[in-house]
Amino acid sequence: MNPLPDADKQLFDGKVAIVTGAAQGLGLCYVQALLERGARVVASDLGTDRSGAGSDPQRIAEIARLAPNANGRLITHSGALDDEPGCRALVELAIAQFGALDVVIHNAGWVGYQPIEQQDEAFLERAIGINLRAPIWLSKQAWPYLRRAPAPRIVLTTSDRALYQCYGQPGLAAYAAGKMAQVGIMNALSVEGAPHGILVNAISPVAKTRMWGIEHPPQDLKPEWVAPGVLYLASHLCHDSGVILRASNGQFTATRFDENPGVNYPRDLARVACSSVEEVARDWSRIKDVAAG
Repeated sequence: MNPLPDADKQLFDGKVAIVTGAAQGLGLCYVQALLERGARVVASDLGTDRSGAGSDPQRIAEIARLAPNANGRLITHSGALDDEPGCRALVELAIAQFGALDVVIHNAGWVGYQPIEQQDEAFLERAIGINLRAPIWLSKQAWPYLRRAPAPRIVLTTSDRALYQCYGQPGLAAYAAGKMAQVGIMNALSVEGAPHGILVNAISPVAKTRMWGIEHPPQDLKPEWVAPGVLYLASHLCHDSGVILRASNGQFTATRFDENPGVNYPRDLARVACSSVEEVARDWSRIKDVAAG
């Protein structure tokens, strides 16, 4: 990696960031990149297995040896984040240690496959806990401190597997539901945060990590190649809110759900008028043509 200019190294100087799912893979890359640029970081990870079960506090504790130059700017946290008390404890730890909070990056998640006919409550609850409850409770607990920050940022995590039907896979209903939930949370909080300067965006990363079953450093789709996009969304350089940043193989593209021109929501969609099911069927090709006026 080429040395960073001094200005870039100070991008997060004095800033305090929480990163969840930080023990390895993408989360660990985010932590290392934030530390490299001067941030103070609370790295959180429950230490679950690949199925999202169990816990191992030692896993997050071990990342301290990967950041020997943190000089007191890194603390670790191991605890569940699927309820409000757990998220409150994480935020309070950041405040107690560093006295402020500027950035929340919710990276924690897991991929589990379960066909819809076999879907069970425990499996679904695990997906909802980390992908819906955690970002809401984290945001609630962080909100009062983010309102005081000069450039407050929240970065959530979605997935192309949920965003695009062409990338969907059998057995991923619970996973896709949780990842789309974070898009809805992003959209709502980006509006709620606007008066306070709190920008809320999402990353949709593709990287070979433990979720892929990868145990050795990959030759492509490296998780560290996603980090520049996340750091941009988390920094004062970013001025957009409600944007999904897709990241894969060192490439980035931003997308968002925007309305068609001329729409007067909710009464006039400025599209195809129909008064019967037969008319909907007749005009279906026009209705599904997103480019049509």
